[in-house]
Formats: sequence, structure tokens, C-alpha cells
Amino acid sequence: MNGFVGFVISNIKEVMIKYGFQYLETPSFEYTESIGKFLPDKDRPGEGVFSFKDESKWISLRYDLTAPLARFVAKNFNEIPKPFKRYQLGTVWRNEKPGPGRYREFLQFDADYVGTKNLQADAELCVLISEILEKCGLDKADYTVKISSRKITSKLFEKIKINSKEQISTTLRALDKVDRLGWSEVTKLLGKGRKDKSGDYTKGANLNNDQIEIIEKALNSKNADSEDLIEIIKIFDAYNFKNYKFDPTVIRGLEYYTGPIFEVNLNFDVKNLKGQTIQFGSIGGGGRYDNLVSNFGNLDFPATGISIGLDRLVFALMQKKDFKLKALRPVIICVFDKNNTKKYVEILNKLRSSNIRSEIYSGEGNLKKQMEYANKIASPCVIFYGDDEIKKAEVKLRNLKTGDESSIKIENLVNEIKKLI
Repeated sequence: MNGFVGFVISNIKEVMIKYGFQYLETPSFEYTESIGKFLPDKDRPGEGVFSFKDESKWISLRYDLTAPLARFVAKNFNEIPKPFKRYQLGTVWRNEKPGPGRYREFLQFDADYVGTKNLQADAELCVLISEILEKCGLDKADYTVKISSRKITSKLFEKIKINSKEQISTTLRALDKVDRLGWSEVTKLLGKGRKDKSGDYTKGANLNNDQIEIIEKALNSKNADSEDLIEIIKIFDAYNFKNYKFDPTVIRGLEYYTGPIFEVNLNFDVKNLKGQTIQFGSIGGGGRYDNLVSNFGNLDFPATGISIGLDRLVFALMQKKDFKLKALRPVIICVFDKNNTKKYVEILNKLRSSNIRSEIYSGEGNLKKQMEYANKIASPCVIFYGDDEIKKAEVKLRNLKTGDESSIKIENLVNEIKKLI
């Protein structure tokens, strides 16, 4: 699992640098009122988040990486370039029921444009996510970027005459579950409420049957007639990006979205730990949030972003039969005599200068302990470089997958290791 995570992260970083994004770290805690998703629950205003009260204010572990970014932008408004292109890899926490590839604490990747209304930014986020997925081993047939717009739901809420912030929030969260629960279960969430298989009860949006029927009809529409989506599709054509689909059931449950929204869905079967095929849902998504930064000051700073749950992506990738991952663990140079440290370092430098992950065993154990270490970290091979090998200017290389061992001249070592990894 860790090897897959490292592989995915390295591909993300490569693409983000290529697209001109800067890396930014943000705090793990945020004021609960700034997060964008919460409901009053008696004295604890944090459904969906982990919260505690600090003097007079509630503070929560970050639910996503977007609200902390908005606070950073507001604080550094005069110093940052506009647009500000940022990416981040960080842990987020959600107080929700876990499932396959869905955890209460997980690693998330975000990429955002802040300070522009230009919809090229929104379109390019979809393009760059696609490039990341394909670098991680997926084919175009394996995934689809689904697009919609919050302008569609805003008009819909006007039509069915709901304007209560709480009711709108509950409706959005209910509609966001269509892909995972199916329409029949979501209608319960739009109405009085729903009890799941475990007996847990979720309060509904209290819409009437006529309102629910109007919503259902709107979500069956095939026409992307919102102006922002028409513009994005034109930009997709300029990029020759075709791996998208308009889908009005794409909602995104967070309140702060204001325009185009998108989700990345997998098109292959994913199985749970019991081997059962499951409805996996999206591995990530995002959209435009033009008003979020203004919550932290009187600033007009439109923005758009996309995020991927790395744990969910890795969970799915590991099930691809044709997915091949090169070893990410280091080659181990075993220590026979500490007096030969200089010789070991010469080998180490030779490997690292050729971009081969490698290390000299840093523990204090004998050769047996060193081999146990190499096996436990899933090293692809170990190097034996004792006095006899030093005299012959060669090493013994043991392939830990097959157990095969061979004598290799120093000048040929890099090429031989590259064959193994």
C-alpha cells in the first residue's frame, strides 16, 4: 500500500510542477464556521467534522484543504500572484461512517486556481487530473470526468421555492449521494429521512413529493445548457480533451461551490475486502467557489479547485490486474565491517547518482538481522560487499524476489540493478 501511495504522490508532484503550481502547507485546524459543511447537533456544531470548543469558538480538524487555503489567501492577499496556483498533499478528517477506501482520516491531494474567473482554469484542472490518472496506470476507458454546475441547482431551488440555508444544505448533501445510494434511497433523504442497514438514522430535507418529482426530472436532463458549462466544453475541445460527460446528478455536497463542478469516476469494478463488487463512487472532484475567500475579509477573489482522495485512488489502483508498479523501496548495502564505510559510501553514491533508491544498513545487527530488515521493507535486492568482493572490484547481488545471487563488476552494477527494479 505504501509503495502505491509513494508512486501516486511522485506522479502528482511531477504533473503539478509541469503545470506551474506551487506547493503550500496549511494548518490542520480551522474554525468550524469556515469549513462549509456542518449541522447543529445539540451543543456540538459539527456533523461530519471532529470538533472541540476553544473558549467561545468551535474549532474542527480540517474537513478538506480548501477552507484553510481561503484563509491563507485572505491573509496574504497583497503578496501572492493573481491568479495564485497552489497544490497540496495533506491529511483531512471526516466524522463519517467508513467504507471500502473511505476512511475517517485520509490523505488528500488538492490543486487550486485562486484569483481568476477565467474558466480555462476550471477546464485545465480536469485535464491535469486526467494526466495524473494516466501516469498512474489508468487508460482513458478506466475513468470519466463528469461535469455539471451549481447554477443548475440554484435555478432548481428557486423553482421549487426553497431558500432556507439549512434545507438547501441538507438537499445538496442528499443529492450528492445519488451515485452511491441510488435514487430511491436519496428520495428518503430528500423527504423525512433515512435509516441505513446498521440502523443509523439521517434526518431528511423535508421536501414534499412535488418538489422531489421536479428535482428528479431536472437530474434526468441530458442538455448542458448552463453558460459556464458551454464555455468549458469549448475549452475542452481546444485541449482535445474528450474524456468527460455532462451529468446533472453531480452535485458536490459542500455548500461553497458557486459554478462548474466536476467529479472523477472509475469505470471498472472495485471489490471490498470480502471480494464483493461494490458501488465505489467518485475518487475525487471539485469545482468553482467564488465566494469562499470573501468569508475571511471583504475580498473579491474567485477560485476553483479539484481534489483526489489518495487512499481511495490507491485502493482502486491496487485492484487493476494490468497495473504494474516498479519497486519503490531501496536497495540495501549490507555492512560487513564498519572500517569499510568509505567503500560502502562509494557504492551508495554510484547508485543514488543514477536515481536508484538505496541505503547503507544503518542498524547494529549481524547479517541475519540485515536480511530480515531488507525483507520486511520489501527491498528488491541486497548488495554484499565484503573484503573478498572489494579486492575483486565486484559485489554479490541477491535478488530478494527470486533468491538468485550473482557476482557483478562494480562498473556493471547500475545496469544490473535497473533490470531488477
